[in-house]
Amino acid sequence: MSPTVEVFAELDEAVVDDIRAVVGRAVEEDGVEAISEAFRLALVSPRSGVTHFVAYAGESPSADLLGYAAVDSSGSAELVVEPGSRRQGVGRALLDAVLEAGATGVWAHGDLPAARALAADAGLVSTRELHVMKRPLTDADGTNPVLPEGFSARTFKPGRDEQAWLEVNGLAFATHPEQGSITLDDLRQRMEQDWFDPEGFFLVEDTTQTDDEGQHPLAAFHWTKREPSQPDTGEVYVVGVHPAYQGKGLAGPLTGLGTAYLARQGCTEVELYVDGDNTRALATYRRAGFEDVAVHVVYGRPTAP
Repeated sequence: MSPTVEVFAELDEAVVDDIRAVVGRAVEEDGVEAISEAFRLALVSPRSGVTHFVAYAGESPSADLLGYAAVDSSGSAELVVEPGSRRQGVGRALLDAVLEAGATGVWAHGDLPAARALAADAGLVSTRELHVMKRPLTDADGTNPVLPEGFSARTFKPGRDEQAWLEVNGLAFATHPEQGSITLDDLRQRMEQDWFDPEGFFLVEDTTQTDDEGQHPLAAFHWTKREPSQPDTGEVYVVGVHPAYQGKGLAGPLTGLGTAYLARQGCTEVELYVDGDNTRALATYRRAGFEDVAVHVVYGRPTAP
């Protein structure tokens, strides 16, 4: 029997719990998160602009939940299928649903063989790659780097720095489909997560200038992440430089601020994510000892020649 796919603008708590259970079993089976942080947060955020698709074995809501998919306002989509219900048309039903709803790119986290086969069967091709890179951390990484002259670093102050950070983040990631669209609500939602630590959120200011209120302008930032469930692994969550300060020698020390903090917190490894077309960043991180451990791929319809 073909699965039934229901569409929701918002999800009730029981359905969210069922989806999280499916995602958890998929992680155990595949060894990779099927649903990204942004879409996981959207499960409980009515203002996310995300449309949800839930596949059932029969008529909802009493039937078993077989899979879940979502598409956001930018056309980015993700999906996950209950491991015990794979190869039964569930993935294709969800994929067809998000494509019909306007999805222009569907993420395959880990680019597993089943995901590649599903994409190929639907006539989709790889349109973007996101590299997951890691390197070990040692005691030597715990020393703060020296910033270029005219710059100083401090940590993020909740209730004070949100707007300045949003402005610089938007400028630094103006062409980035996910990070560049972060709103104040998105920021606040992340600040409510159990991993958020303002002491690991670094702001670099230009001390040669002051605004009308006597504040130094924000030049760059490095936001780190450390999940309580994985205390040995720290993440370069996001590093951004205001376009006016690019090429000023901030990139290396900026990264070092975060990795030094993570090392002092006891992390034994650090991970980060880099777009596959950012060859300069990939080369920089590989020279710094980072190695590829996984690749996430976006599949979309082929463009006309």
